[in-house]
Amino acid sequence: MTLQICVAQLNFVVGDLAGNAQKIVDAARQAHVQGASLLLTPELALCGYAAEDLYLRPAFVAACDDALQTVARETAGLCGLHIVVGHPASAAGGERGRSVSRAPCLNAASVLFEGQMTQRYAKRELPNYQVFDERRYFVPGDAPCVFELAGANGQKVKVGLLICEDAWFEAPAAAAKAAGAELLAVINASPFHAGKGDEREQAMRLRVLATGLPLVYAHLVGGQDEIVFEGRSFALDRNGALAARAPSFAEDLFALTLQSPAEAAASPSRFGVVGPIAPEASLEADLWHALVLGVRDYVGKNGFPGALLGLSGGIDSALVLAIAVDALGADKLRAVMMPSPYTADISWIDAREMAQRLGVRYDEIAIQPEFDAFLGSLGPLFEGRPFDTTEENIQARIRGTMLMALSNKFGSIVLTTGNKSEMATGYCTLYGDMAGGFAVIKDLVKTMVFRLAWWRNANDPYGTGANPIPERIITRPPSAELRPDQKDQDSLPPYEVLDAIVERYMEEDQSPAEIIAAGYPQAAVEQVVRLIRFNEYKRRQSPVGIRVTHRSFGKDWRYPNTNRYRA
Repeated sequence: MTLQICVAQLNFVVGDLAGNAQKIVDAARQAHVQGASLLLTPELALCGYAAEDLYLRPAFVAACDDALQTVARETAGLCGLHIVVGHPASAAGGERGRSVSRAPCLNAASVLFEGQMTQRYAKRELPNYQVFDERRYFVPGDAPCVFELAGANGQKVKVGLLICEDAWFEAPAAAAKAAGAELLAVINASPFHAGKGDEREQAMRLRVLATGLPLVYAHLVGGQDEIVFEGRSFALDRNGALAARAPSFAEDLFALTLQSPAEAAASPSRFGVVGPIAPEASLEADLWHALVLGVRDYVGKNGFPGALLGLSGGIDSALVLAIAVDALGADKLRAVMMPSPYTADISWIDAREMAQRLGVRYDEIAIQPEFDAFLGSLGPLFEGRPFDTTEENIQARIRGTMLMALSNKFGSIVLTTGNKSEMATGYCTLYGDMAGGFAVIKDLVKTMVFRLAWWRNANDPYGTGANPIPERIITRPPSAELRPDQKDQDSLPPYEVLDAIVERYMEEDQSPAEIIAAGYPQAAVEQVVRLIRFNEYKRRQSPVGIRVTHRSFGKDWRYPNTNRYRA
């Protein structure tokens, strides 16, 4: 027996129910033409993931049900094709349109066959950690779902359906096997972070080894606010070996072949599922593609005509510009250099050169007149007090005002250029360089910023130009250039030390004592931890930014502004 399976690794838009339904219908028609018996869509594909508090609105859940009926109606003529659609569903009937009290909601998957919903499965394991809030929205299911596929020669295979987190636990897969499943089909919306792809494959390998069943993992692709989904759907044979893998960070109607044991004996997978295997990528390549996809989808899905940013001649803004050009194209980008009295000549030169290399529109607006005007107005009030961070921040806030004015006038979104090291320590200006709509590298520590700059200069993954970042931007000491001869390391520990402390304290929840015991200087640890605590109020007002680590300054990090705990 040979059966064809297709995975709709597609990019859905939260709330675009009609558009998402049409994508599923189009994928189903294409899968049917290819002879598929089964089409798998990702978790909550019909409404987009994650719809957050939209799940609390009965009208939204009812509209999702209407969209599911549309998919069923439009695919009724696709004889022999089973379609698994992920969607939210009311756990109680007869409550459509209620607005006073909310009916319980399920994270569900429905099996459609020739226009009819034959079965429905409700996710059993609801994650409530990192970026997940599923217990806020859903109630768990408690029953397995197994449905039957038939081959052209009449042979049949029973498919056990799971949704994402279910497959990270033993019980749901064991229940599916006990109900007769011969293949596990797992539909997913699992946010990307560095290394997550390998973690998924290893977790699913444990599920396969525990059950002895081959497994198909259908995954979402695309950006949604701060999270990115990289695709990389895959299949494992019954021995846990990789049998197929879809490309990362790209839409794909991923075709697999399910074989009976006799036919599979001669195949490389030895049993079950075979298909193409996309190669692994480097850490830097994965991060780059995640950032590009995050920018492209945030700008595109929210309808902005383009983006603009302040190009300072420094490494952070240079990296953001290179990412944005790969994501949007040079014609949708505008770079603005806003020199102050403390801007070095080489910053002008390097900013101009980079804009020229990438072919983006480049403007220069000197902020000296505005700076002088501020100092003139505030001078009588500041009399007798020395120049300090107040005057530094005025410069940053003038620049933020300039960029937001251009954004308002032309409709383009402002991309901010602050990195994770700066977000952690507050080495950024509220209403200044933090002003904008999307924080592209908010989850990259400074040392990774440099690594990605070197990687991008050595690679041209989107054909927008080689070596986009002038080498001097990468090699010169970082500086905010807000006072004479300023260097970042005047105020902060070396970035190699700072970033390691940030990762240990913020991402790994290590205590200051543990970090010091690991060999880091006590003074540096105490300084960085104090800065992280003190600057929570700034981070609460920063733009949403792309998550690429397992813990970012976003939904993963929820600390009170008012807080006297010091350990």
